[in-house]
Amino acid sequence: MRKFQLIIAAAAAVMPLTGATAAAPHGNIVAAAAASPDFSTLVAAVKAANLTSTLASKGPFTVFAPTNDAFAKLPAGTVDTLLKPENRDKLAGILTYHVVPGRYSAKTILAAIKAGGGTASLKTVEGGKLKASVQGGNVVLTDENGGTSTVTKTDLMQSNGIIHVIDTVVLPK
Repeated sequence: MRKFQLIIAAAAAVMPLTGATAAAPHGNIVAAAAASPDFSTLVAAVKAANLTSTLASKGPFTVFAPTNDAFAKLPAGTVDTLLKPENRDKLAGILTYHVVPGRYSAKTILAAIKAGGGTASLKTVEGGKLKASVQGGNVVLTDENGGTSTVTKTDLMQSNGIIHVIDTVVLPK
């Protein structure tokens, strides 16, 4: 138990609780993503999937937001294919797999991992599940296919939820 508490403490150090000291949110999740050059692929995908108004709505949502570099890890041509109108439903499924209904701060996720004996199951808007755990001092998400993504920045508080930045796109079954 002591070792697990040390892991959680280490993860908390890696996942700074920026929301605890940040000023009040200035906008919604979509506006925040659009304002950052690191999320231009995500914003293009949200627009192509017709999810802009949903993710700009009241929420609250917790979004595990992949960066442009995360999308670049997908096989060549995948993003271009997904952005085509005929693939809108598939793209929407992938994007909503990155969204959890509710407002889950890093502190809340770490507490759920601890309460779950080392893992927490997060039900996504898409209907699937992501498993959160602490590995090597970092919070890692595992998708339903066994793929993993590391949370690299946490608690970007917005008026309609929270953004946590991830380094790899997670995929539903």
